[in-house]
Amino acid sequence: MRTPINRRRFLGAAMASAVFQVVPRHVLGQGYVAPNDKITLACIGLGTQGLRELGGLLNAPEIQLVSVCDPNTESTDYVDWSRDGLRNEIGRLLGQPDWRAGSGGIPGGREVGREVIQTFYAAQRGADSFKGVSSYADFRELLAKEPDVDAVKIMTPDHLHATIAIAAMNHGKHVMMHKPLANRIRESRLVLETARRTGVATYLLAWSGNGSMDTIMAWIRDGAIGTLREVHNWSNRPVWPQYATLPQETPPVPEGFDWDLWLGPALERAYHPHYTHAVFRGWYDFGGGAIADMGHYSLWAVFKALELDAPVSAEATPSHVAAIDGQVSRVIRNDWSFPVACTIRFQFTAKGDRPALDLFWYDGGMRPLTPDELEEDAESMPAEGMMFVGDTGKILSGFSLQEPRIIPKQKMRAYAESKPEEPGQRDRRALAPGVTQWLAACRGGAAGAGSFLEAEALSDTINLGAVALRVGRKVVYDAAAMQITNVPEANPYLTREYRAGWEL
Repeated sequence: MRTPINRRRFLGAAMASAVFQVVPRHVLGQGYVAPNDKITLACIGLGTQGLRELGGLLNAPEIQLVSVCDPNTESTDYVDWSRDGLRNEIGRLLGQPDWRAGSGGIPGGREVGREVIQTFYAAQRGADSFKGVSSYADFRELLAKEPDVDAVKIMTPDHLHATIAIAAMNHGKHVMMHKPLANRIRESRLVLETARRTGVATYLLAWSGNGSMDTIMAWIRDGAIGTLREVHNWSNRPVWPQYATLPQETPPVPEGFDWDLWLGPALERAYHPHYTHAVFRGWYDFGGGAIADMGHYSLWAVFKALELDAPVSAEATPSHVAAIDGQVSRVIRNDWSFPVACTIRFQFTAKGDRPALDLFWYDGGMRPLTPDELEEDAESMPAEGMMFVGDTGKILSGFSLQEPRIIPKQKMRAYAESKPEEPGQRDRRALAPGVTQWLAACRGGAAGAGSFLEAEALSDTINLGAVALRVGRKVVYDAAAMQITNVPEANPYLTREYRAGWEL
């Protein structure tokens, strides 16, 4: 008797034994990948960002999107950065400039995602005998009913990341996911434990390569700023409302939206639109704040280059808001939402030849004071950026700068003239890890630089910042024991209280 075997098991076994044969591209056509050689992918989370990222996946010949999942069926009540930008992007992707023109609002939901995928494939991949896309509200049902799905992409609110990723990995699915791994330290550790135990390929989408850190590290090693003592990173986030009070209204749950599934492991509460869509990350229960939104992008390369472990402490200085209650003005002390602005200082111990250093995070418009070196150039601090402070100099970097530079400009010119070639000059063509490496890992190759396992210290750091904000005191952290040692009442913030049936 022949033992039944599904396509996922066949693909993995074939790759492991190196006997899986691919028809040459010159036979199939340039860029063509045979249907049985594609990674079948399910997209979990079809809000605005999930929809916006469909284009890259649809145009990748190595991938076949086969399933979508979102607790929202379809609606036009989403929040985005422009009124028509997403609709226009999808229209260009599908070659339909008038796609949903005049529909009003901003679209999202699983049925919108399914429509986009099926429309694209019908036009571009008719020869693949495309069979359509399945659709689910509940990720657990998807995992149970789609054994031939090779991998999942998770693009949901932060509080669902660990729950979905762990379930997917336990089903043997490869996983790529948006930051963070989780919005609690304990949950991120469980994600990492599951990734190690299952051996599936993982990719945290915040990793895009070393970027300018190759150049910066070369300058630091060369002594251009003396011994590195501090790293400062600031962001213009949040660019969404930060609600200082819990909503009191109880509007009805929108038709087609499964509020229970959206809540997932979070404690029961009445539905309100202030919790969902683009504003979720401002709540401790659902998001990771501005640092989780942007810190993964800017700091991951720093952690790798400096070989940082988890910090030994975190101290936060948050902003606050006030309200008048019965003719009395008072400061609102809340334990449910991130502040409008904050600074956080993380302390790291020495390691190897690197001495101890401090990392400072700023958001909400806060940033370091303009250093003398920048005033010498008659410049002000950019809205977003990073500064490396040494004993004898500073390096300025960030999104608004084309290249990092030693400040002031006179010192940068003198340093550059003293070197035949800029140290650390990188081959930009080589900076293409990410999805390509993850796909190779799905087929049995080595784990890429963006693997979940590479983000443990960074994840601990970002989630520890939230703990420091909630406690309002400096917290001393023992990473090995996963414990706050000086403020015992802070330890519950390392995990969450789960709804029955959602425990991890």
